[in-house]
Amino acid sequence: MHHPHVQEAEARLEDLRDALAAHGITLPSLGLELPSVAATYATPLIALGNCNLETAQALAAALRKRAAG
Repeated sequence: MHHPHVQEAEARLEDLRDALAAHGITLPSLGLELPSVAATYATPLIALGNCNLETAQALAAALRKRAAG
């Protein structure tokens, strides 16, 4: 059975990928968390995955900049 929220999760995933790219950030393993997609009782999860130290630093800087306004 296809999860009813997969299209919405995929749209949110692309939105997040685009927002990160706008800051020059790429998370190579960004994707849907497959077990959550297979489950029918919960909304699918987005797995942020792993990143190197440089990417973690860039992500933290982008978040801090946004929080500072």
